[in-house]
Amino acid sequence: MATTDEPRPGRRKWLRRLGWLAAIWLASVLSLYLLSLVLRFLMNSVGLGR
Repeated sequence: MATTDEPRPGRRKWLRRLGWLAAIWLASVLSLYLLSLVLRFLMNSVGLGR
């Protein structure tokens, strides 16, 4: 059994998948936030805001 500082290929695959999951989640949260800002702007422009 060789001891190297490189992670095993299986672990690297899981880290990459976890990174993609986090990126997709972050993109969806940001898109929902932007959608809420647009809806708030539209509601305020027609007089439905505070």
